[in-house]
Amino acid sequence: MYQEERLIGILQHMQRHQRIAIEDICELFDVSRDTARRDIVKLEEQGRIVRTRGGAILPTLTKEVSAYGERLMTESAGKGAIGKAAAGLLRSGDYLFMDASTTVRHAAEQIRTEGHVVVTNSMDIAGLLSPREGFQLHLLGGSVHPVHRFIYGARTVDMLSDYQADKLLIGTGGLTENGMTNPFEEEGYVMREMIRRADQVILLADHTKFGLHQFFRIAGLERIDKLVTDREPPEGLKAALQKNDIEIIIAEGETTA
Repeated sequence: MYQEERLIGILQHMQRHQRIAIEDICELFDVSRDTARRDIVKLEEQGRIVRTRGGAILPTLTKEVSAYGERLMTESAGKGAIGKAAAGLLRSGDYLFMDASTTVRHAAEQIRTEGHVVVTNSMDIAGLLSPREGFQLHLLGGSVHPVHRFIYGARTVDMLSDYQADKLLIGTGGLTENGMTNPFEEEGYVMREMIRRADQVILLADHTKFGLHQFFRIAGLERIDKLVTDREPPEGLKAALQKNDIEIIIAEGETTA
């Protein structure tokens, strides 16, 4: 087996278990301890892991953020299923907040109900929904992030203080037992204000967000009412969600509480 193949296998193991020991690598891939150490060093050089005595752990802080177009295509099947399930939670006439996440954009594409009033900081969602007959679209003002296509800033948060909505469809960069996180502090302030002003918070997050912790904490789990995802969360996270009475909706149709 080539080193690159082992590195992929090591990372896959760590995604499931969060850590790996030198002995685990030796056993899993039938290699020597020296080879296992070289693999760990290589992954550390790539910034993929944190080396520890006798092995490695995944970094606590996730720093990589892909451009909007790339994120839109990543896990697109799962995000599409999540979007369809989330759109099915809406009722005609709902007043909605929608943030600028790519998964929420998938939900916007799937809306089949009518008569919505939508407030958003997403340029793409505004463009998608503004031609829809019977929709009222309010695009928040402020500064525009040219790469990630969201609107943010003090003016954005101030405008939100004038609105109240029935439901919020919101994404997240990471989801752990400690709550929702985002790589961008300024966008996080906008998302936090949307949460404050929505009667029901519906979080849309595919399985790749589980266990990730990014720079800015948006809110704790207690602020979420429903989670729409594409796979069962890991046991620790699932227990924390259940403790906070969050309804878990699996996009394939299975629902647990």
